Amino acid sequence: MVRVVLATHNRHKAAEFQQILGDAVPGLEIVGYDGPEPVEDGVTFAENALIKARAAAARSGLPALADDSGICVDAMGGAPGIFSARWAGRHGDAEANLRLLLDQLADLPDGARAGHFTATLALVTPEGATTVVEGVWPGRIAREARGAHGHGYDPIFIPEGHEATAAELGPDAKNVESHRSRAFAAIVPALRELVAAG
Repeated sequence: MVRVVLATHNRHKAAEFQQILGDAVPGLEIVGYDGPEPVEDGVTFAENALIKARAAAARSGLPALADDSGICVDAMGGAPGIFSARWAGRHGDAEANLRLLLDQLADLPDGARAGHFTATLALVTPEGATTVVEGVWPGRIAREARGAHGHGYDPIFIPEGHEATAAELGPDAKNVESHRSRAFAAIVPALRELVAAG
């Protein structure tokens, strides 16, 4: 087994990555990270993912994988973007973030509510080799929150080709279409190379 450290203290996320990537990349073991969290002072999803992956690789001596993701609204110049998790001022207050974004978009007509979710994955080896991939899920912002099968901004995001919000879609649809699933699919070749190299 080739071990890759996931640059997060969230054990649930590590298990989720193992489940998704382990099936696609036999011989891969995703392990949790116990080091200090670096300051994410990048200005893009890719920069922040690389900061986390480089710190985890340097501390663990293992290849490291990190993600950064968020929602981007066209009419707001791509905001909240990298600030998605703390848009209302406090990190991780999903309900406040969602309410603030809806308030900010209240006057926008339906035709001007385009946006997308972005997920970026960075893979960094202890030797410094890097791979960065991105998954984008286009859609638009709803006028009110709907659905109970999601988290974060899922209840106000209507994916392209749907009338339901991401929180109203079942997990099967999300696992095929979402920004994360697209990023996972894009990182698989690099992870297979890593496992093949032993």
